[in-house]
Amino acid sequence: MFTDLQKQGKFDYVIDLHDVLRSQLLRILFLLKGVRVSVIDKGRKEKKDIIKGRSKKQLKHSAERYSDAFARAGFNLKTSQGPWIVPSQEALRKTAGLIDIENVINIGVAPCAKHILKMWPEDYMEKLLGLISENRKVKFWLFGGNEDVVRLEALAVRLKNSYNIAGKLKLDEELALMSRLSFMIAMDSSNMHMAALTGTKVISIWGGTDPLTGFGAWEQPDENAIRIPVEELTCRPCTVFGKGKCKRGDFACMMWLTPEKVYEKLVNLKILII
Repeated sequence: MFTDLQKQGKFDYVIDLHDVLRSQLLRILFLLKGVRVSVIDKGRKEKKDIIKGRSKKQLKHSAERYSDAFARAGFNLKTSQGPWIVPSQEALRKTAGLIDIENVINIGVAPCAKHILKMWPEDYMEKLLGLISENRKVKFWLFGGNEDVVRLEALAVRLKNSYNIAGKLKLDEELALMSRLSFMIAMDSSNMHMAALTGTKVISIWGGTDPLTGFGAWEQPDENAIRIPVEELTCRPCTVFGKGKCKRGDFACMMWLTPEKVYEKLVNLKILII
């Protein structure tokens, strides 16, 4: 790989945004060739301190860490105003007829995540969506990966006025649809990040993970991240990325976060008007 890179021409600077074994080896080889290197500071020790309960302070967002790595190489980046992902005109045109914006609340729902410690119980989500739709004209748009299709199809059958998008649209079309939502309800997942980057308001639900570690939805207010306070449940966060199992055995971080509590939060934030 290093030889192939050298064939591409002269390198003035290498910016390592991964800091993993493979990129560490590459940057050592570049350093030996006299090429300057800038490396991302992932804050591994700070994150470990949070998981071990030694600290509960808010860490830099990962996007800021990337920006810092570029700044050390002499590129001072400034964050622009959102949206940061703009779907193509073709995708916007293809999805234009899907959403009815007249007197309808279009809510995106992304109930799945890669790891179990990030997933709110499905019956909780179903109950919440039922509460939301009791006295409102609502359409629910269900988002997920190809691995979630069967689960989301079953949810769409049980839930009135819901439409499963997983596996039916191209990524650019999904982003176009997200950009037109009233808001998105998501776990700590890729759909949370994508919706936020399209400029859509995101309500995120957190269990074993926490925005403290720097992986929250970009430029979303902290109060939009719904979770049991760390002062109330001191074992959380217990993981940075969601891997592992609940050490308590009762999954309190999600089980205590009842549909009624989340609904009340949506009302208090004035995201839903009674």
